[in-house]
Order: sequence, then structure tokens, then C-alpha cells
Amino acid sequence: MVDSTAARCPNIVYRPIRPSDLEVLEQMHIALFPIRYESEFFRNVVNGHDIVSWAAVDSSRPDSQCDELIGFVTARIIAAKESEIGDMLGYDSSRTDQTLVYVLTLGVVEAYRNLGIASSLIREVIKYAASMPVCRAVYLHVISYNDPAIHFYKKMQFKCLRRLSNFYYIKGRHYDSFLFVYYVNGGRSTCSPLDLMAALATYVRSLFSSLAAKLWKKEEKNAARWSKCKETSSLLITQNKRIHTAENAACQCV
Repeated sequence: MVDSTAARCPNIVYRPIRPSDLEVLEQMHIALFPIRYESEFFRNVVNGHDIVSWAAVDSSRPDSQCDELIGFVTARIIAAKESEIGDMLGYDSSRTDQTLVYVLTLGVVEAYRNLGIASSLIREVIKYAASMPVCRAVYLHVISYNDPAIHFYKKMQFKCLRRLSNFYYIKGRHYDSFLFVYYVNGGRSTCSPLDLMAALATYVRSLFSSLAAKLWKKEEKNAARWSKCKETSSLLITQNKRIHTAENAACQCV
């Protein structure tokens, strides 16, 4: 689909996904993702039905391929009150107009990876979300075994809020998912479970350190006290032995 030599000196241009991208978009999703998407999803993407999208193309390629997708990102606007992270945003529940942007899919063909294309596509999504005053965050899910994607979103300053058990069901197996969020326009996390766990772990470590220090000081005091007591006891025993010996001697002499 893409010649690996084409990515050597690319001139990347970003644009919305169009109806003419339908076939290539489907092929890329099949090649890049373990999940199979319905035909309706692709039709909605290329026609902009409830889905916003950005495409990356290399205009330096031959004329017949210069407008062919080499990367893409798709996203959907969701009402904050209806999302799974609505309770984590610290937003005014009386504001029914507040929204979020949910990233559906992001992909770059192999020949064009490590050129900053995925980063640029995600920045387009963040810029779009920030341009809407009522939007509070961009969020997405990453399957738990996808370490490169997890590293990528952390590098892009997304925050991991929670791990969701058995979120994906692929080819007869369940997989966990990580929930990542990038806040915009004053959106914020009230207190995520991961933050709470980290704070609790820090508190427990601090508590144990404090207790250990107190116990160590107590042991030192007890050791000093015991040493002093031992010396006194030894003196008393020696004195008692001397007294007892003198008494016995006296008795024997009588």
C-alpha cells in the first residue's frame, strides 16, 4: 500500500478524511488494529457523521499517491455528563453543555512511523478540543499490552486515570484497558484512583519510616537502660555475695 522508500523525504500535509479515502481507511484499520470495525463506522468517518477526523498525506509522493492516507485520527464529541469520566472532571453538574472529545482510532503506516506524524495528529485533536470553550478533556482507551501506545500518550502529557478490567473482548479473550485523559479549558481530575493509591502508598511509607525511627530510638534507650541496670545488678550480686560470705564466715567462727 505504501512504498517504504517513500518516507525518506516526506512532505506531510494534514486534512480532513474524505469519502474518497474510504477504501484505504478500511485497509489501514484492518492492518493496524486487532478489532474489526463495522462498515457503518467507516461511512460515518468519511462523511463526518458525528465523527471528526484528520488525515496525514505525503504530498512528495508520486501524483497517483500524493493524496493517499499514510496516517489518521478519528474522534467523537461526547456530553461530559454521559461519559465514564464525567465524575472525574470537577465540572459544574448544572452545566449540561459541557463536552469531551473521545479519540476512537489513531494510526500511521509503518513506513512513516517515528516521524512525529502521530504526535501531530493528536495535537490537532487537542487543539480542536481546546477551541471549544465547553470542552473539558480529550480521552481514550489503550489496550493494556500496547506498551508503545502507553509510552506515546504519556509522552504527549496524557494522564492515566484508571485500569479497566476486561474492557476489550478480542478473538475469544478479554483484555484490560488503560484510560488516558488530557485536560483542556480548566478541566481537571477531582481525585483519580491512581492518585489516591499513590498518595496512600506515600503515606504508608512515611508512617513506617516514622515508626521504625521511633522503635529504633526506643531500642537504643532500652539497651542503654538495660546495660546500666545490668551493671547495677552485677554490683548488687557481688555485694550480696560478699555479705553472705562474711555472714557465713562469722557463723563458722562462732
